[in-house]
Amino acid sequence: MGIIQGLTEFLPVSSSGHLTIFQYIFGINTDTGLLFEVMLHLGTLVAVCIAFWKDIKKLFMAAVGLVVDGAANIKDLIVNRGKKGKGHRRMVINAYRKFVLLILVTTIPTGICGIILSNFMDSITSSLLIPGLCLIVTAILLLISDVLPGGKKKVKATGYTDAALVGLAQGIAVLPGLSRSGTTITACLALGFDRTFAVKYSFIASIPAIVGANLLELRHLGDALSGENHFLYYIIGMVIAGVLGYVCIKVMLYVVKNKKFIYFAYYCAIIGTISLISYFFM
Repeated sequence: MGIIQGLTEFLPVSSSGHLTIFQYIFGINTDTGLLFEVMLHLGTLVAVCIAFWKDIKKLFMAAVGLVVDGAANIKDLIVNRGKKGKGHRRMVINAYRKFVLLILVTTIPTGICGIILSNFMDSITSSLLIPGLCLIVTAILLLISDVLPGGKKKVKATGYTDAALVGLAQGIAVLPGLSRSGTTITACLALGFDRTFAVKYSFIASIPAIVGANLLELRHLGDALSGENHFLYYIIGMVIAGVLGYVCIKVMLYVVKNKKFIYFAYYCAIIGTISLISYFFM
């Protein structure tokens, strides 16, 4: 499970799609418990933070600065009865502060889509039809991403509308078989992002999305902790997921920069076709 999570979380092949396929075709029980799932995601989150540590650190400091200046501006407005006073502070003073706001804007439509689609997830994952179709869609998106020229947009040139559209793509990618990284990177490239920045943006934008999804599930964590668990095995799975996740992030940086998505596209098309054949004829 750690290998599956580490490889498929960041490579554009859909982790949820693979789990569903393994469960149905190979008879593998993927219901390993909430605590284990949370720890696997923790492993991949740590991988993102290590891979982009310099950016994560600066983004954190920028977020703190935005909160402090925002609170000071609210106080200024209250003191001056709704009018900007001399103490008013400009919020977006550097690229990292704008990056924080872009990620925030991306997270909003992702969260809305996730909440809406979560009500249908049980029925969606009850067969191989949706994962098979979505894997073929992923293959098409990957082929498109290789032919897209890519642009020069980085933080300063990226608009909040761009960020919202990437968030919408990320939210739709909750469907099993639709790769989150493949969908968001393709969306970024279609919007004119620089190819390396597209990968960075996609993976950093995944942090609040994954954290938010796990926070929603943590309401059931009490039941998971009360049951039998093998914490050492969970640690092993988490470490494996994190190490492979870090390697896959580096692979993705190379793949996107050198337009090598075609191999993953072929893979997704084959696995999607096998899933559809299994659904209709097995």
